[in-house]
Amino acid sequence: MKLAWILWLSQVLPQPAADSLCLSTTVYLEARDQSERGQQAVAEVALRRRDSGLWGDDVCSVVTARKQFAPSLVSPNTRLSNTEAWAEAVTVALESERNWALPPGERKEIGPGASHFAAIAIAQPSWRNAYQVAVIGDHTFFKVQSLKPRKG
Repeated sequence: MKLAWILWLSQVLPQPAADSLCLSTTVYLEARDQSERGQQAVAEVALRRRDSGLWGDDVCSVVTARKQFAPSLVSPNTRLSNTEAWAEAVTVALESERNWALPPGERKEIGPGASHFAAIAIAQPSWRNAYQVAVIGDHTFFKVQSLKPRKG
């Protein structure tokens, strides 16, 4: 599957199916070579950002916001060809969505408060000196800003 096709499909699918597809794609592109826990932490950052409303009102808007996550950083011609990793990313994304749907006090959080993450070995973001929440595999998770769920 090409990323361009997945992103097109996410625009025609109804919610919440589109969000599940976008979250799965992000987990695959960002963390397919990481542990399940590392993949869950990536999903958690995207879901926390969605709740804040600062990057968009749905997961697809959040993960395709300019220069935020892999879907907006890699070529649209990128192929998601590792079917085993794709299946794992889908499972992690769906489980993460179920977990995140719980009341905040009942969620299992892997990177409490993390609003950003980076593979510091290959990226040097300007915010890399922010408060470090966790290091999981190749990713370091940061609380760059305090994200509060928007008032509904």
